[in-house]
Amino acid sequence: MDGDERLRLFCALLLPPGALDALVAWQERVLPKGAEGVRILAPQNLHVTLAFLGAVRRAEVPGIRGALEEAAEGAPAIVLSPVGYRETRSVGMIELSDREGRAEALALRLWDGLERLGVYEREERRWLPHVTVVRFKERPRLEPALPPLDRVVPSDAALMISRLRPSGAQYEVLESVSLGG
Repeated sequence: MDGDERLRLFCALLLPPGALDALVAWQERVLPKGAEGVRILAPQNLHVTLAFLGAVRRAEVPGIRGALEEAAEGAPAIVLSPVGYRETRSVGMIELSDREGRAEALALRLWDGLERLGVYEREERRWLPHVTVVRFKERPRLEPALPPLDRVVPSDAALMISRLRPSGAQYEVLESVSLGG
C-alpha cells in the first residue's frame, strides 16, 4: 500500500460487550425499524468518538497510534453513564455523563498529541461524550427512554477507519490500545 493513500480515520473509545449488547437490544426495542430515511447503526459502528481526523495519509498511521497510546497510558478507569437522548439534524445519540472528567482528560491528551503531529485541529465546542445510535434524513423527534445501562467502562481505545458505502459508513478497528497502559 502507498504511504500517500488517504484513509478516513477517527479515534474512539470502544464499548465493552455488555454495554454493546444492552444498546443493541435498546435500539431494537425503541428505534423505528424500516422507517423511510432512518438507519439504525450496526453494533460494530457503536462507539464514543474521541477525535475525528478525516482523510489522513496512511504514512501518518504509526504516529497517530503513538499519540493514542501516549494518551491512554496510565489513564484511570473511565466511567460513563447515559443521561439523555438527543437529536441533531442528522443523528440521534445517547449523551453520556463523564462525572469525573476522565474521558474528557483522555480526549484532551489525545488532541494535544494529534495536533503536534499536524493531523488534527481541535473544535471550538466542548467535547460531548456520546454514542450515535441512529442516522436519519429528517429528524424523527423521538423521545425514547434511556437504555438500561448503569455504567459503561471502556477498556480500550481505537484508531478506526471509516469506509463510506452506499448503505452508510462502515467502521473497522485499525489499531487498538488498552486504557491505563
